Amino acid sequence: MSKIACQRKGERRLSLPSKDMMAAIAVTRFGLGARPGEIDAAKGDPQGFLTAQIRREGADIPQDDGESASSRFEQMRDYQEQKKMERQRKDGEAPVAAAPMAKAARRDLRDKVNDDFLARARLGASTPAGFRERWALFWANHFTVSSTKQITSVLIGPFEREAIRPYVFGSFENLLVASSTHPAMLTYLDQAQSIGPNSRAAGRRGGKAGLNENLAREILELHTVGVDAGYKQADVTEFARALTGFSVGRDTEDRAGQFVFRDNAHEPGARTILARSYGQADIKQGLAVLKDLASDPRTARHVCGKIARHFVSDTPPKSLTERLEKRWMDTGGDLAAVAKALVESPEAWDPTPAKFKTPYEYTLSTWRLIGAEPSAIERLAPILTGLGQKPFSAPSPKGWAEDAQTWASPDGLIKRMQWAQGFAAVVADRTDPNALAVSALGERLTPPVAKAVSRAETRREAFALLVMSPEFQRR
Repeated sequence: MSKIACQRKGERRLSLPSKDMMAAIAVTRFGLGARPGEIDAAKGDPQGFLTAQIRREGADIPQDDGESASSRFEQMRDYQEQKKMERQRKDGEAPVAAAPMAKAARRDLRDKVNDDFLARARLGASTPAGFRERWALFWANHFTVSSTKQITSVLIGPFEREAIRPYVFGSFENLLVASSTHPAMLTYLDQAQSIGPNSRAAGRRGGKAGLNENLAREILELHTVGVDAGYKQADVTEFARALTGFSVGRDTEDRAGQFVFRDNAHEPGARTILARSYGQADIKQGLAVLKDLASDPRTARHVCGKIARHFVSDTPPKSLTERLEKRWMDTGGDLAAVAKALVESPEAWDPTPAKFKTPYEYTLSTWRLIGAEPSAIERLAPILTGLGQKPFSAPSPKGWAEDAQTWASPDGLIKRMQWAQGFAAVVADRTDPNALAVSALGERLTPPVAKAVSRAETRREAFALLVMSPEFQRR
């Protein structure tokens, strides 16, 4: 505890809970919920249990089909071509075989997306490194791409594998560049079609080509400095101009389905963004802006505030966010150092469980409770959709909400109870609910919950009471 007992000069000294309580917090708050024996494994050194999960090579990779974004992009383009042939067939201009080919291709792509999500969920349910996985999921939500666009849907799994997970314990700049240049982000936020109004490409199109500001706006508002940073619409427009040329390779090009820079689409000239001047030419201009945004103190403040809200409280202590910001700035946005600072922060170990689990967190923690994982997407997707968190379908670039107000509604709790009862009917008869309560919550298990579980008339009732208890719902 020595690492977190020493406070900065003038800072109020915070007392820490017992090691038994810290072990329970390490697994249920920092992690994704306790698997059998996991809290006991953390008792010797709760901090060390977490810091051992921080590694430079990044987060674990789900065991999906491993297909690249490039391969998926080409498959989607093939499907779209088959759809085009199907429309032509209806007009008598294409072979009858086009329709079943398009239908089979659509089903195959849908299965790939489902398999991507199931692989991610199975990793979350089974991993012994729950903190590492939660950290990766935080960044995947921070840099949201969503299946609300068909072409993006097949790229989400590869996006997380290629642009998020390898970088979550590296520099924020590298993570920002990787996510901003990935085909999933470029298609989701329409950057691939953005063309500078005065570029050579625009000239050839007779002025019909347009500048798209979506990626520039979301990088500023959501990914870096935040909406309160004081930037103007002119900054968004100039940043969008700096990003022109960032695109995805076409089917006829060597880098089909991969990031490409199209010099002929880049808006020529110098830019001024957030009071900084950028005279660089071609791709160097956009990358220079990303580099400065990554090192901006406002980015540290915005992102560290999100980290504190995700892990600790919807209204985190100012001292926590300031500590994370300082580590960020001292290390140049080293995310491994920031993760370690979070683990070392005494505010993060407050025994009061202030965070309410999202549907994804809730279902994963229930599977972890019994040492199992979902065996099929049909056992997971309908549940999450019913609870309001449809797989890979965040409603906007802001990602999924993480506050209690969003998820703790009366209707949401009723639906959780219905699912808990159905889940209990399948698994509870083979369990010892009293032992599960201790294993799931450790020192966080309160006497009222322990009593309710022990006095339940059936194992199924006891199991449902446990997973619907405030102690299990919160972290």
